[in-house]
Amino acid sequence: MALVDFKLLPGIDKQQTQVGADRRWVSSDNVRFRYGLPEKVGGWSSLLNDTIVGVARAQYSFVDLDGNRYVAIGTDKFLLIYFEGTLYDITPLAATTFGSSTLATNSTSVKTCTITTTSAHGLLAGDIIQLDAVTLPSGTGLTDAQFEDKLFQVLTVPTSVTFTIDSSNQATSAVSTGGSMTVKPYQTVGPAAQTYGYGFGVGNFGGTVSGVATNDLDGSLAADSAGNNGSSTQIRLTSGTAFPTSGTIAVENELITYSGKSTNELTGITRATNGTATAIHADAAVVDNATDYTGWGSAVAASTLTLEPGLWSFDNYGDVLLANIANGKMYSWDSSIAARFTTRASTTTTDYVTSAAPTANRLMMMSPVTRHVVLFGTETTIGTASSQDDMFIRFSDQETINTFAPTAINSAGSQRLQDGTKIMGAIKAKDNILVWTDTSLYTMKHVGAPFTFGFEQVGTNCGLIGQNAVVEIDGIAYWMSNKGFFLFDGTVKSLSCSIEDYVYDDVDTTKGQQICAAINNLFTEVVWYYPTSGASYNDRYAVYNYGESAGGKIPGGVWYPGTEARTSWMPATIYPNPHSTKFDSTATGTFPSVIGETGLGQTVYFEQEVGTNQINPDGSSTAIAGSLESYDFDLGDYFKEAGAGTFYLSISRFLPDFKTLAGSATVTLKLKRFPASTATTSVYSPFTVTSSSTQFNTRARGRFASVSIANAAVNDNWRFGTMRLDLQPDGMR
Repeated sequence: MALVDFKLLPGIDKQQTQVGADRRWVSSDNVRFRYGLPEKVGGWSSLLNDTIVGVARAQYSFVDLDGNRYVAIGTDKFLLIYFEGTLYDITPLAATTFGSSTLATNSTSVKTCTITTTSAHGLLAGDIIQLDAVTLPSGTGLTDAQFEDKLFQVLTVPTSVTFTIDSSNQATSAVSTGGSMTVKPYQTVGPAAQTYGYGFGVGNFGGTVSGVATNDLDGSLAADSAGNNGSSTQIRLTSGTAFPTSGTIAVENELITYSGKSTNELTGITRATNGTATAIHADAAVVDNATDYTGWGSAVAASTLTLEPGLWSFDNYGDVLLANIANGKMYSWDSSIAARFTTRASTTTTDYVTSAAPTANRLMMMSPVTRHVVLFGTETTIGTASSQDDMFIRFSDQETINTFAPTAINSAGSQRLQDGTKIMGAIKAKDNILVWTDTSLYTMKHVGAPFTFGFEQVGTNCGLIGQNAVVEIDGIAYWMSNKGFFLFDGTVKSLSCSIEDYVYDDVDTTKGQQICAAINNLFTEVVWYYPTSGASYNDRYAVYNYGESAGGKIPGGVWYPGTEARTSWMPATIYPNPHSTKFDSTATGTFPSVIGETGLGQTVYFEQEVGTNQINPDGSSTAIAGSLESYDFDLGDYFKEAGAGTFYLSISRFLPDFKTLAGSATVTLKLKRFPASTATTSVYSPFTVTSSSTQFNTRARGRFASVSIANAAVNDNWRFGTMRLDLQPDGMR
């Protein structure tokens, strides 16, 4: 017998076969590598008793001039502020509210109420509204207080001026329309998940329409439910030739269905379909046939156009938070005022107005040092959303957030990038801004008058897969593209990745805007959370550990995968530990309180690297299961004279070696006759190892063997060292 050291290189190798991955680990979950040794990841603890309604896709932390710490959290429905253990709703309202609205209770058997507005509301099922100044009609058995200042989810939209809500309280009688109230729609952000098709805004949330038939409006359209010039139920074109007898048209950012056609008139119209909003369209506005592109959630046969999820971009201008809805407006929120937590973000915030800024922007940031607001994928004509160009950049005058029109005496300006079809993301890197399109990388650097900023293309075929799929640390940017992982340290470099095939064989690249890159600066990790094929939301992660080198023995660095999902991340900056969000589409969130909420899911807000378990909002603990499996080794790895795979090996005992072990860990020896054989476990296996365990006897025999380590219980924690195996040759059959 001979005791041999079982010591493997750090990281996971999935590019090789399980036999060919010599001296490597081949799979893991909830395990990281630190100083060359594998260990179960640290725990995470809920920061709130509440859970957030919807899916969070962005976090941004800042400190005001008084030293107060804030975190902005953007979801597909809300804009929230986290301040020292409490959440506040600062979601902007839509531009139009509807006063003098009325309410009707439908019956005594259902809790559904119908609200009627005095003009077309443009709401969709799933939208959020707030009711104010409520006076109910008499005889309902309901009280004003049950509706006053409450949030409701829109259930259905029977007509352009009616919608239904769930009152959550049973009426005592059916009452026809009466009473009075103000309806305040929340600003629409976007869908929870990215999918094929058209929906929330043909242009507003990713995509344009180009059909076989294109023509012009003959007469303007108002922002209501009517047809031309606000008085008809038809839409008239200059020519109806080549348009189908029924279908869908796209007029700028609005989709409109029709049931018939008479020469140049489309009849039986329904405005603002498939998630789009009613809008003003001028006479002669372009009309496209969008009939083939209206299926929600269905792939476009001849297109790769997708519906992007609701995203946010954040920055701060001193005390002021700037928040931009993807393909929408930029809002401001002043943290310095006394009523900050009861004041919503808006375009008209006192002293920090953004109403003159472009109204359709893919993303936003403040330039480093010079403090210009930079808007990416924005309007060529300021204030005209239909002029949005996905490759167009505008920047404000210096030290302003509302002056974007260039003049001879300011430094506002614009630039259109050339390589790509849309700007996907941008980050600050020292004194530069790095800007990615879907194909390329540009640098944006302040150069002074007369151009203000200079642009240089520094990379091709290295585009960004999603807005949040890039991070920067210590002046180096790391990102994920449709084709692989990259870094930029002055030069674009491809990152060699030992789990690349594992990731890209299963990542859903059509949901790239859901990918979340994270920096865990406590452990020199860059993490990408991504959705796999068939998953609606992120369900796996891939880690690149830029601090682990293994003495240069691993080309490309140390990588390891896992299945714990996150939708947004904030590194340890103003708080000592990272913050993250975890989404559950099957659960119901509690903040903000939305009456009648259904199908929005819940987000739990966690502090990472706390303890060893998952601490839930109710204070209960859930075990974090870590697992690790080695390559298939044979005698040739330890006894050269035995030959690789020629002789069977025999393991009679092993001596566990754990640097740290709390609770217990399970060690399993797996055996194979051939590389493609199904593994079997050794006699007495698996073995439960505790801090007092010294050795374990076994009878393990096979051509190939592997070692796996796992835990399953609350409070289990481990860090593996160098286990010793009692190993000897044992014949050829």
